[in-house]
Amino acid sequence: MSSIRYIFLVLLLFLAASLRSQTFIDFESGVVSSGYNDVRIPGDGGTLISLKDDIKPESKAFFRLRGGYRINRHTFSLLYAPLTINGKGSMNKPVIFDDASFPANTELRSTYRFNSYRLTYRYDIVKKEALEFGLGFTAKIRDAEITLQSSQSKGTKTNVGFVPIVNFRLHWHMNDRLGLLLDGDALGAKQGRAEDVMLAATWKFWEIFTLRAGYRILEGGADNDEVYNFTLLNYGVAGLTIGL
Repeated sequence: MSSIRYIFLVLLLFLAASLRSQTFIDFESGVVSSGYNDVRIPGDGGTLISLKDDIKPESKAFFRLRGGYRINRHTFSLLYAPLTINGKGSMNKPVIFDDASFPANTELRSTYRFNSYRLTYRYDIVKKEALEFGLGFTAKIRDAEITLQSSQSKGTKTNVGFVPIVNFRLHWHMNDRLGLLLDGDALGAKQGRAEDVMLAATWKFWEIFTLRAGYRILEGGADNDEVYNFTLLNYGVAGLTIGL
């Protein structure tokens, strides 16, 4: 997936360089922690493991980078959102994970990776001085990996796939400086579901700079023969948008 990462970064830089009058760049960071993360691999025969309660995850810093441009009511953007969470722990029963077996009370280490690359188009249905509301479509590529290992064994499940998602954005401007922003991607289907939604207060402290602070939730998963995994992650976020 390194080639996809490089392609997205190049496209972000291209947007910033070639469309200055319409371009925006957004950087977000903060701390992410697990609400729940239940895994069973294979989905129809593995051991159900909690990567929050059985294997203790670390809270860690994260970052996201988005670049894009606006033309009247139309917005196009690219998002690069890497995420890796590691954990340690043990279980008081034998564990079957992918092609690996682990005896009871074995010291285990986990890796949960969920990198996201997204291309989004959104149209502003409402675009007024006090309120903006838009709906659109996000084409998402997920680069996922779940690994469980000990000093003797290792099991890994990877998945790279395309996911279509509905995009939305609601920004209420309380005055010239302060606002409230609800923004996200979400969709549910028979194969699974995915939600990535942020609620944040915004402060436009200069003509091209807008700060925000708030909360983001990332939730979703799938249940099939190959994998059972449902995850909820909590983000404390701070972000800066620069409109060039």
